[in-house]
Amino acid sequence: MAKPPKSPLVDRELIQELSKLLDETGLTEIEIEQDGQRIRVARGSVAVSAAPAPRAVAAVPQPITESVSKPLDPAKHPGVVASPMVGTAYGAPEPGARPYIEVGAKVKSGETLLIIEAMKTMNQIPAPRAGTVTQILFEDGQPVEFGEPLVIIE
Repeated sequence: MAKPPKSPLVDRELIQELSKLLDETGLTEIEIEQDGQRIRVARGSVAVSAAPAPRAVAAVPQPITESVSKPLDPAKHPGVVASPMVGTAYGAPEPGARPYIEVGAKVKSGETLLIIEAMKTMNQIPAPRAGTVTQILFEDGQPVEFGEPLVIIE
């Protein structure tokens, strides 16, 4: 009795398709699982696992040190100021001018943090609360999306 032909360990066509999808979408990593084979493609590396996927996953408490070492997602930070619109973010009123804010600056509620240009209109984005600017998450002249974290105020 003849054995059926063994499928190759690595599906090169699938990896090439996933790599192409990374380039098209701007993602940094993509992972799929198909027929018990898991393939992860990330910019700069490719990982293939031919081992069958686990059927059930038990909830295991993670050590506190692990959660402390992971950086907090800026979108989930309680002091995040998110973009209220799609547009281009500017940190100063005009090119070459002093920026509205810097890391460590104290801001008052209602004070202008940045400007977002949308449809040729300059929209001032005010501080929703008083506090200290701990992070600036945009570059001057950078396109921003609705809901994108821009500034952290603590």
